[in-house]
Amino acid sequence: VQLQASGGGLVQTGGSMRLSCVASGNIASINEMAWYRQAPGNQRELVATYSDRNTIYADSLKGRFAISRDNTKNTVFLQMNSLKPDDTAVYYCKILARPNGTWRFSTYWGQGTQVTVSS
Repeated sequence: VQLQASGGGLVQTGGSMRLSCVASGNIASINEMAWYRQAPGNQRELVATYSDRNTIYADSLKGRFAISRDNTKNTVFLQMNSLKPDDTAVYYCKILARPNGTWRFSTYWGQGTQVTVSS
C-alpha cells in the first residue's frame, strides 16, 4: 500500500490550498482516511479524519479546513481556507486499510507535503 500526497506549496496569508492523497496498491478496503501535520519543533498533530461518513477536526481548524474523500479513487482531500502562517507545516495523509488477502487493518502514512504560508 502506498500513499502519494500532492498539492502543497507556498501561499500567502488568507489564501487557499487543496491537498490530495491517493492510496494505491493491494487494497481491499479503507476505513479511515486522515490528515496530520507537523510544524518544525512540534509533534505531529491531527488535522482531520474521515471514517464511516463521519468527520472529526482539530478544534482550532474547524470552519477553515474541510476533509473529503472519493472512495472510487481511494483519494482523500483537504481543502484549506483562510490560511495563516501558523498553518505552515508538513502535511501527512494517513489511512487505515486492509490489504487484499488479509483480515487485518493496518495504518499507512504518506511521505508528506510541505505547506508554507507567508505573512
